[in-house]
Formats: sequence, structure tokens, C-alpha cells
Amino acid sequence: MKNYLSFLTGCLLVAGTVPAWGQDTPPELVIRIDDMGAFHSVNKASVATYRDGIAKSVEVMPVAAWFPEAVKMLKENPGLDVGLHLTLTSEWENVKWRPLTHCPSLTDKDGYFYPMIKPNPNYPGQALTEHEWDIREIEQEFRAQIEAALQNIPQLSHLTGHMASTAFSKEVNELTLRLAKEYNLSCIDRMDSDKEYNFQYIGYTGPNKTLQDKESSFLASLEKLEAGKRYLFLDHPAYADDEMETVFHIGYENVAEDRQGVTDLLTSPCVKQAIEERGIRLIDINQLTKSLPRGEASKKLDKAVQKYLAAAKDKEQDLHSLMIVQHGKVLSANWMSEGREDEPHILNSISKTFTSTAVGFAIAEGKLNLDDKVISFFPDKLPAEVSDNLKEMTVRHLLTMNCGHDTDPTRDVRGKTDTDWVKEFLAWPVEHKPGTFFCYNSVGTYMLSAIVQKVTGEKIVDYLWPRLFRPLGIVNVRWEESPQGINTGGWGLYLKTEDLAKMGLLLLQDGKWQGKQILPEGWVKEASAAQVPSLPAGVRPEWLEKLKMTPKNSDWLQGYGYQMWRCRHNAFRADGANGQYILVLPEKDAVIVVTAHLQDMQAELNLIWKYLLPAL
Repeated sequence: MKNYLSFLTGCLLVAGTVPAWGQDTPPELVIRIDDMGAFHSVNKASVATYRDGIAKSVEVMPVAAWFPEAVKMLKENPGLDVGLHLTLTSEWENVKWRPLTHCPSLTDKDGYFYPMIKPNPNYPGQALTEHEWDIREIEQEFRAQIEAALQNIPQLSHLTGHMASTAFSKEVNELTLRLAKEYNLSCIDRMDSDKEYNFQYIGYTGPNKTLQDKESSFLASLEKLEAGKRYLFLDHPAYADDEMETVFHIGYENVAEDRQGVTDLLTSPCVKQAIEERGIRLIDINQLTKSLPRGEASKKLDKAVQKYLAAAKDKEQDLHSLMIVQHGKVLSANWMSEGREDEPHILNSISKTFTSTAVGFAIAEGKLNLDDKVISFFPDKLPAEVSDNLKEMTVRHLLTMNCGHDTDPTRDVRGKTDTDWVKEFLAWPVEHKPGTFFCYNSVGTYMLSAIVQKVTGEKIVDYLWPRLFRPLGIVNVRWEESPQGINTGGWGLYLKTEDLAKMGLLLLQDGKWQGKQILPEGWVKEASAAQVPSLPAGVRPEWLEKLKMTPKNSDWLQGYGYQMWRCRHNAFRADGANGQYILVLPEKDAVIVVTAHLQDMQAELNLIWKYLLPAL
């Protein structure tokens, strides 16, 4: 415990075993920075060490004065992994923090947090543990801080503790773990987090008082990183400006100079060069704690992947990424061309499957039904004359692309910025009886998004944060909106390759994640079934013979579910224009994810069936 507490108040390296790939993989390193929101100087330096340096994860403090500015900065930098720094102390002279709730057992006579957790000779009688603190008040305050952070920063991925606030007693440690599980957040700073995430704490290799000391010691630490292991480095950047010159506590008076050194270290060209030369892979805490487990691919699969990538190149298919998951583990991951592991990729119509998932949650929560009439949600947006076919259109018809339209109105509707898209959809002629004619219809999926927003009071991206994204460890989510402020639903979602693999694995596991039922029970089976006959987007039934398309040679004629396609080989998929795929193969207990920029998506699938499927 003594060593753990010294870790939390210092700047450290954490070493752990990679849950994947084996010992020949490069070392992986998290650069974690703390205390965003504490000061304007800290906010600026935190962003600088991310944009211009090597920082990958930051923790924010909702109790601090500069938290609102931190929120704005984090929205402008969505790639920076964000955690919550749970706070029960206010250590600095000249500036103090109060709790968000009424918790007198945690505060001094002036209503401020005590400066220390454990007794400190410089602050006699001013440590939290020198007073009769109430665990109920700690829970109340922790909950308030968590909910304030989530309300402002929905992509929050983890919890940490300021000055050991989460681990100064077994009771508090257990409370923190319970809250982390309840809110689907990882938690690093606990007594037992080293066991859960399999890492150990290691400090600087040498002195760290000056910038030269810091850089020398940090570079020495980099020299010790071993292949196949993960590490975490923690420190606190700021600038030596007028604001920070006023910040100190007894025993730590050179705060401005010290933290300027941290900023300089984390943006140092020679440090960045050393990381590159040693092949160290920078990751964030979300990756450290919520990445899919890795496994070792068979020689057969390795060879098949190489043949597939070579064949795709030969066919001039511009692939951006490929990830293969089998038996719950990532066996192969590749990025090429414009693909980047840590950058969200345009998904186009893969977005539809996420919209359908939001519908599934809303149905399970009793907010709507499959057979609800579409016009019932928008009585104020109906055309002057409502046709009988429009009256019959239901949520189910939108989900199955059977709303009755003869042609897809998407191109006409989405290009308009001065009209209401819902009104435009409802005014489009419904020439067929709903449920009798398949017409691929992206603005129909937009209507599903609008319906979910209407019945829940939340945009679907916000509705999915606690129900889907956070449980799966999906962060840095972006979804485009209509002029009316509704997520586009049928397109416009951006996620990373591994995020898609997580979604595919969730579907493969019938909506279960780590033993917990995330999606409504039975939803995946229903949504992935062939609910209706299907056609490629923009293709009419009478064209099939001329196009020489048959169920034997086309994956677009296998049937359509709730915003998911059936495939050959008893598989199903989410797909998006220009080559985006989540392929779920139940018979192989596998998921294949591809991102790309290409035109012939059937040719893309044909190569996957030819080279990858037989190797699984």
C-alpha cells in the first residue's frame, strides 16, 4: 500500500504484459497526464502535449474552476482519451476546491476539501484521514463528479484518483470499483488495478528535478521497455507563467518550473525521435484497458491474409484496414493506404446498423414498437394529403427498407439545407403498399434516428453512449447531423477499425459482452434474419437478369433484416459505400472488418470469400 500511494503522488512508468500478439511485438506506452481543469495553464499545456507531443490520455477535474474550459478544449480534440480524476483534496495554497455536493465530513470549516489525504507534518490536522469521513458522502460526491463529467464529456473512458482518493482505504477502493462497473468505466488507480490489468508501477530512472534530469531519466526508462509489454507514464504538464507562479504547497514550491519541465519533456523532439527509433507504440488508457484481446493467428491464416492483401492490391482495391477476430480474439490487424489505427474512418451505411441498434434499445425500454405508425410521431409535419400507403408505414417498414417508396429520396433530401428532412420524407410519394417493395433508402434510416430522438429526447449518438459505446470501450465517436440537429442515421458515423470489430463481436455473441447482455435479448437474431427479399441499392427487380445477378453470385440477394444484410456462407453484415464491412460469420465464430475506398464491393467480398474464409 505504501508503494501504491507513492506511485499516485509521483510521475511513474507502469509495466504490464500485453494480452495479445506474443513477445515479439513492440513495447506499448501510455503517456498519461493529470489535472486538466485545475488551471488555465494546465489546460493549455495538456492540449499542447497531445497535439505537439506524445500525451495520449488526460484526466479532468469537475470540481476545479477551469473545468468548463477543459470541456471546450476536449471537444476540439476528440482524439485525446479522457478520464475523470476523482477528487477529495485541495492541496494548493492560494486556490481551493469545494465538493459538488454537501459532504461536511470531507471538508474543512470553510467548506473546502482538506489539502491532504494522509497525515502530513506540513499540514497538521488537515488530512482527510485525520477526520471521521463518511463513506456515504464519498459515494455521493464521487457519483456527482462522474455524472458531471459524463454530462459534459460523454466519451469519458476511465476513472483515476487525485492524490490516492480512490485507494486510501479498502472500503473506498471497493466503492470505486463498484462505481466503475456501474458506469462502464475502467479504473486505473486502485489497490488491485495492477492485478486486473496485469501491470506493475515503476518510477523515473534517475533524478527528475530539472528538464535535463527529466529527459535523461525518461530516455533511460525508454531503454528498459521490453517487447510484448505495456507501460504507462504519468506526469502533470503546465507552463511556468504568472498563473502557475502562484501555485504551491508547503514542501513543493517550484511547481511552475517543475511542470514546465514536464511540458517540455512531453513535446521534446529528441524524446519523440527515441520513441520512433525504438519502435515503441503509443496507446491510450482506453486501449490499455478495453482493447479486444489478441491471439496468435495460425500459419494458414497468416498466409491467407498475405495472399488476400496481394490479390486486393493486384485488383487495385484501395483497402485501408483489415481486422480478423475469431473465438473472441484479434488474430490479424492491418492498416494501409489512408487507414490509421487511431483515426476514425468514414463508415457510410454501416451507420444504419448502429441506428437499428438504437431502435432495438428503445423498443426494449418500451418507448416504441415495431408496428408503430410513422405518421404518429410527426403529426405536425405531415403533407396536406396523407395517402393510405403513408398511413400504413411503420417502424418495421423503415427498418426493412420496405416503406413503399418506388425510388430512394435520399439524394434529393440530404442536399437541402433550408427544409425539414422529416417533412421532405413524408411528402415523398409512397407508390407501393408498405411491406411489399424493397427500395434501399438512407433517408428512411434518418427517419428512424428522428423517431428515436423524438421518443427518448436524445440524439441517437447520446442515447447510445451509456448503452453501447461506453460498455464496449468505443470513444471518439462522431456522427453528422441534419439541419434540424438530428443524427443522419443512414450515414455520417465515424469509428475506428477496432470499434467495428467490437460491434461485430457483440453481434456474433447475440448481444452479450463479457458475459453481460448489452443488446436486448433476441434482438440480434431477429435483426440479422432475412426479414425481406433484398436488392442492391438503386437496382430494380427487372434489371437482375440483364446484370446477371443471382443469389448464387451476389451477396445483395440473400435477404435483408433490420438494417443488416444477409450474405452467402450463412453470414450477415453491416456495410457501407466504398467498401466498408463488418462481416459476421457464426459458423466460423469469426468477424472480419474492412475499411476501404473502392467501387466494386462484390469484388471485394469475392476476394474475402476466396482467401480468408477457408483459412478460418
